[in-house]
Amino acid sequence: MARNLDPKCKQCRRIGEKLFLKGDRCYSAKCAIVKRNYPPGIHGQKSKVRKTTSFAKQLREKQKAKKIFGLLEKQFRKYYETAKKTKGNIAENLLKLLNFRFDNLVYLGGFANSRNNARLLITQGHFLINGKKNNIPSYQIKIGQIINVAENKKKNKYWQEALPKLSKKERPDYLVYDDKVNSLMMVSQPEIKNLQNLFDPTLIIEFYSK
Repeated sequence: MARNLDPKCKQCRRIGEKLFLKGDRCYSAKCAIVKRNYPPGIHGQKSKVRKTTSFAKQLREKQKAKKIFGLLEKQFRKYYETAKKTKGNIAENLLKLLNFRFDNLVYLGGFANSRNNARLLITQGHFLINGKKNNIPSYQIKIGQIINVAENKKKNKYWQEALPKLSKKERPDYLVYDDKVNSLMMVSQPEIKNLQNLFDPTLIIEFYSK
């Protein structure tokens, strides 16, 4: 699967704000945006602030969303086309499609400290959905589906450290964690205002609509 291999901190610096791509590091003083809040490259620190056009704002929001979810243009464009064909508001449909990705819910559910980490765990077969192995990060999770940590993976060093801490993690209201069996379930259809929204989907729709 193709993905963006650029250093995570450089991606944040290019956008000019935290995209939370490196887990705990993003919340510490080591965060690149805290230490070097200017574009990467030898001329980054001396770059001038230019007047932002409407097109530039739209492009920036698209780039932000792609980097947050670790998608390339072809993959992201497919989400837009699907959102466009789905009944309802296109911007809201796009937001739901991205938020209900398997890797995103593994991250929001506290199983991983970043979406990149969640994607790695999924592709290595660490999770089951309704008792069946699923290693597709882009899989769309539906209401009532249960995400479990595979029993044969619980002896892994990562889970030996992570499992005892899972019950203390903060989660969106629509995700319920069962500490007894280490499972996560999406129990309801969340309102748009309750979805994690680190970008403006309406600007992305405007970009593609031109």
